[in-house]
Amino acid sequence: MKISVLLPFKENFSPSYAGAVSLFVNDTTKISKYKKKTYIYGNTNYKETFKLNYINILPKTNFFQSQNKEYVNEFIKKEENIKSDLIELHNRPIYLTYLVNSLFNRTYILYFHNDPLSMSGSKTISERIFLMKNCFKIIFNSNWSKRRFLKGMKNDFVNSEKLVVINQSAMKNNFKIKNKKKIITFVGKLNRSKGYDLFGTAVIRILNKYKDWKAIVIGDEPRDKIDFNHNNLEKLGFKKHSEVINIYKKTSIAVVCSRWEEPFGRSSLEAAANGCAVIISNKGGLPETITNGIILKKLSSNEIFKEIELLINNKNIRKNLQKLSYKNFYLTHKYITNLIDKIRDLKFSLPNKFNINNINRSLRILHITNFNERHNGRLFFNTGRRINNGFIRLGHSVLEFSDRDIQKHYKSYTDIKGSKSLNDKLIKTCYNYKPDMLVLGHADLISPIILGNLKDEYPNLKVAQWFLDPLNKNGPDFKKNKKRILDKSEFIDANFLTTSPDVLNFLSKKTKNFFIPNPADFSFETLNNFNHECSNDVFFALSHGVHRGNLKIRTTDDREKFLRKLIDITKNVKFDIFGINNIQPIWADQYFKTISNSKMGLNLSRGSPIKYYSSDRITQITGNGLVTLIDERTGYRDFFNNNEMVFYKNISDLSEKILKISKDDKLRKKIAQNGKKKYLRFFNSNKVADFIINKTFDFKNKQKYLWHD
Repeated sequence: MKISVLLPFKENFSPSYAGAVSLFVNDTTKISKYKKKTYIYGNTNYKETFKLNYINILPKTNFFQSQNKEYVNEFIKKEENIKSDLIELHNRPIYLTYLVNSLFNRTYILYFHNDPLSMSGSKTISERIFLMKNCFKIIFNSNWSKRRFLKGMKNDFVNSEKLVVINQSAMKNNFKIKNKKKIITFVGKLNRSKGYDLFGTAVIRILNKYKDWKAIVIGDEPRDKIDFNHNNLEKLGFKKHSEVINIYKKTSIAVVCSRWEEPFGRSSLEAAANGCAVIISNKGGLPETITNGIILKKLSSNEIFKEIELLINNKNIRKNLQKLSYKNFYLTHKYITNLIDKIRDLKFSLPNKFNINNINRSLRILHITNFNERHNGRLFFNTGRRINNGFIRLGHSVLEFSDRDIQKHYKSYTDIKGSKSLNDKLIKTCYNYKPDMLVLGHADLISPIILGNLKDEYPNLKVAQWFLDPLNKNGPDFKKNKKRILDKSEFIDANFLTTSPDVLNFLSKKTKNFFIPNPADFSFETLNNFNHECSNDVFFALSHGVHRGNLKIRTTDDREKFLRKLIDITKNVKFDIFGINNIQPIWADQYFKTISNSKMGLNLSRGSPIKYYSSDRITQITGNGLVTLIDERTGYRDFFNNNEMVFYKNISDLSEKILKISKDDKLRKKIAQNGKKKYLRFFNSNKVADFIINKTFDFKNKQKYLWHD
């Protein structure tokens, strides 16, 4: 777990003449838990550097290429040997464009210490979108800087978890307020941008009026010759950081009156950390640097004079500001370093952000499937609802995202299928809801590209997919269903199939694949047919598509032939069959009313039997206390015995067993009751939902599942 930190070119990582970026990196790295694993790259001419793992880069002179590019190229050469897990870039977004094309399989964090809109590589919206796509996190030194980064961008990006505000830090030194001297201090570049001309004019007036006060100015500016002189004005030029801090300890009033929009402001931060009464302008991120102080209502020398005079003449106000400024200061090196290390922890703990053996908190689950709102309750009792109920009963927050309904409602001339609107809505929903887990159920219109983008945006996001349709080569729609399973496999963490993965040789090896039974639900399976007499012997309902709702004209189904032959050879048995002979299928409440009058239910699925596959009718048959008649080639003997289900070898064997059970009501009731009891105990929606979560996140617990070792 190695970290490489790349400083801006010519950023002196030296206590002799350190810039704000170097101070920040030094102060946070030296107390980071990743200190020994962090390598800092920079370019300085000073022999003395901060005492960390520092590597100096001396780029070659190339008249045809910028020194910045040469600097990054030299870093790339060194990084190819070190192979860091994480590369942290400071204040040079343009560097990322050079790096991503040369260093593959790296994770990047970008720190902004200045206005993003003023920097090469982040001025345009397309450049900023590129940064978001290629960075694990983008860290800003203030909310102001973050707002600047988002200027002109869609609201979709505002709530992005990639964008993080971590302020700069300062040391909270020990000192006594009573030892403060009558000193007014200005620290920074001595130019108009920093407001030095305004401060100088104001402070000369103060020193003329209050003879016992003194002013100290620290800083230089060779390009802007603004000069003020007074017997009580001491100009120290550039000073080492440690010397500046010692002066702040003695300072009573510190003034930071920038004209320009300061992204944050280290001078006011350190003045506050050392108990100064701070006066600042309301520019950029300056208000974020202090908890207590004076913010100038108007930026002028006269306003600065008035506020300084107020603090000189009102000792109680001055002392109170000093005490509160120190007491409430929280942006310490330790506090900020912990925030940075948590970001790193997030990277190094992937793919499991919980880093625990069991779930100990509620997850946010975005469940994407067809909840059939447009069918007015006809298809309410479906598998998606059952799994959804399981997630909720386990105590998780679940947001239902009905893809087919959304697609239907959002169709337009510019979006014929409604898929673009569907995927746009998914992006916005994720930005607002921030799910821990996406669960897809037959969500064919969700774009793999969008899933990839979401996983880039939220590296801890887990994606699971459940699939109910048959996957038998000799069954219906095999090629189509195979394609549906594989369509998003690159971005799926785990597949959950109602066919055993053991017999499917096309599944992606990059994805974990598991069998799940069709889940029963305590609130859906409420009948107990074994408790009463039934006038019908065998129930079966066939449809030509649940969404269609009725039979297709001139469509045949291999099950129809099976049923007609079964009825023909099984005499004196009352069959209640729907979906053939022009008898339309039944749904919802009508279905349950009909099934309530049958002793047995035939669990007959399309295609040849394959290991563990069954349609979801098995839950309605077994779960409502009917005897389940099932082909033994499905392998359900692995879960149930002859006292819980009836297994048949062929149509003749099935006919004989139907005749036997129809005449033995005691046997019928025993098998049906045992079957329901076991199915609802081991194959219920709570257990299936729990299994989906545990296997997707790789949680290790002692939970046992009948269908999984």
